[in-house]
Amino acid sequence: MQNETFSPAPSAEEVMRKVDKESNTRVFTGWRKILIRALLIAFAVMILLFQLVIQADNFVKYPLFIGSMLLIGYLLYPVTKHQSLRVNYIPFYDVILAIVSAFSFYYFAIFREDLIERAANISTTDMIVGIVALLTVFEFCRRAVGVPILCVVGAFIVYAVYYYCFRLGLSPLVALETIIGYFSYNMGGGFYGTPIGVCVSFIALFIIFGSFLEKTGIGGFFVDLANSIAGKSSGGPAKVAVISSALEGMYSGSSVANTVGSGAVTIPTMKRCGYKPEFAAAVEAAASTGGQIMPPIMGAAAFLMADMTGIAYGTIAVAAILPAVLYFAGIFLMVHFEAKRCGLEGLPKEAIPNFLKLVVSNGYLLIPVVVLVLCMNHFSSGMAASIAIMTAMIVSLFDKECLVGCFKKKSFKPMCILRCGGFVLLAVGYFFLVWNLGFTPGLSVFTTMALCFVFSLFTKTAPLSTNTFFEGLEGGAKSTIGVGIACAVAGLISAVVTFTGLGAQLLTTIVPLAEKSSFLALFLTMLCCIVLGMGVPTTANYVIMASITAPILIEMGIPVLAAHMFVFYFGIVADITPPVALAAYAGSAIAGSNPLKTGVNATRLAIAAFIIPYIFAFNPEMLFIETVWYDVVLIIITSLLGMFSISAGLEGYMLRNLKVYERLLAIAGGLLLVIPGLVTDVIGLALVAIVILLQIIGRKKTANA
Repeated sequence: MQNETFSPAPSAEEVMRKVDKESNTRVFTGWRKILIRALLIAFAVMILLFQLVIQADNFVKYPLFIGSMLLIGYLLYPVTKHQSLRVNYIPFYDVILAIVSAFSFYYFAIFREDLIERAANISTTDMIVGIVALLTVFEFCRRAVGVPILCVVGAFIVYAVYYYCFRLGLSPLVALETIIGYFSYNMGGGFYGTPIGVCVSFIALFIIFGSFLEKTGIGGFFVDLANSIAGKSSGGPAKVAVISSALEGMYSGSSVANTVGSGAVTIPTMKRCGYKPEFAAAVEAAASTGGQIMPPIMGAAAFLMADMTGIAYGTIAVAAILPAVLYFAGIFLMVHFEAKRCGLEGLPKEAIPNFLKLVVSNGYLLIPVVVLVLCMNHFSSGMAASIAIMTAMIVSLFDKECLVGCFKKKSFKPMCILRCGGFVLLAVGYFFLVWNLGFTPGLSVFTTMALCFVFSLFTKTAPLSTNTFFEGLEGGAKSTIGVGIACAVAGLISAVVTFTGLGAQLLTTIVPLAEKSSFLALFLTMLCCIVLGMGVPTTANYVIMASITAPILIEMGIPVLAAHMFVFYFGIVADITPPVALAAYAGSAIAGSNPLKTGVNATRLAIAAFIIPYIFAFNPEMLFIETVWYDVVLIIITSLLGMFSISAGLEGYMLRNLKVYERLLAIAGGLLLVIPGLVTDVIGLALVAIVILLQIIGRKKTANA
């Protein structure tokens, strides 16, 4: 048992390569590494330029974005997993594919005026280029994302061919020409639809922001902060994992990456504390997966939701607060009850940082997140993300180590004074100066970023040295590629739903059946989201389900925001739902546990995510829709009490071990309390009170005995 507990865990890179398709990239050294880094940095800079400086139309931006993504992607992602182990190996056919695939999209940007003028009249050359674009996107999607999403897209394309050939009676050649034309040459649909537009305008910028946040060291700060809050309590390491993963998940946007990143530290600590490997891995997986529903950033799909629903992102973020709190409260409470039941202790006092000192010394790292939240109310999402990136750069210029060294040596040299905070003041002052001189907001932000880069040349110990500046851009661009190709492919599904009228057909067919049983319709939607999410990234999953099932839920009378949040939630929890639970598998690889048992435990810990969507679908008050402040307060109190009771019932412990009937009463009472409504609250409160009373009586009897 001792050997199992303290056996060395695989490295984060090994786990990511094994579990996460997006991380299985080639390894380069020497000039090849420099070339790939230069291409990735240029790609990130292009994204920033399109947002801040260059006012290009979508006919240029979208094809350049996808083409550049494919150019880098074919050089970066191998045709097979084993090929990535060969250092500096790029086969000639991947170089050809990189050039050909990029040109197939640059073609649209170069000849856009002619293509727009000819409209639906597609030439033979256009057809060939369009087919090449479709095939190369499919192949790269297979490499970077996986086969399941291609199976889904393939099924929709087969339906499109059936629709044109058999329903409309077109010849196969005309049908193919129509489909290729809609996919490759229609601005507003296909490759250039809403998903890729949102990716270029919002998602890519937030991914770059997350990359720069990581470089500031905010991840370590979150872990230390969680340690100072919950480290010394019973089962402290697991509670630290829940809190830190919730905070890190805000900007991570990837369940697997979050699990591996924080789990490399938290999972071994939980095992040493006494938690079973399956439970330790499940805690990290469940908490990391929930990071995508944690306001204010909420992962990439939240920005798609704002665009697809027309609801302001700020409104979506506020509506997501209570469900997110209940989700993490449920995991936290189950971790607590497990620790109490097993008699586990917290971390030693000397290993826990002082909360006040930590906030005073490192609290400035939160400034970019605060700036992002404030800017979301005054600027577009893309501009708010850009300002947040600039703020992260400025914050990273602060050289705390240099400042500490100056105090210890009692010597303040001019360059050291600049590195301690002068660069920060100069960058902030420059930003407001150029803003007031009449620069556009975008140009002001971009030139300030450039100034931060210049200042980084003079920093050695600050988080933002020149190398980490490049790493921030490189990491953001690399993460964007996987999300971007998923968005491009998801656009094809949306296109088929639109131009074949499939969405309208589903509405007329399913809505009459769904009206007989709303719960059945929601349950089937849940199954579709989870099954699809087992092999499709969150972003693509949301696009597909928002295009197909969300309109059905809305037609049933469920509010727009509640319907879209429903499919959003269940698309995310697919990462911890067996049999294909990528986040749980990543955690089990680190913990050395059974993957299936880890997935089952993670599902149980994340039970709130399977309950809450049904509740806000039937009772939108939980999303603060059409409610008043005192109802909101009551909903928060009763919901938290309900999660307390549900967690105790599932874990089998409250004040002592729960008997079977006590567990059933606790779960039933908790569910009633979570459902908004006076009658359900009163009945639920009575049931929970009975359980607590039975626990107190039983505890006294045990003590007397």
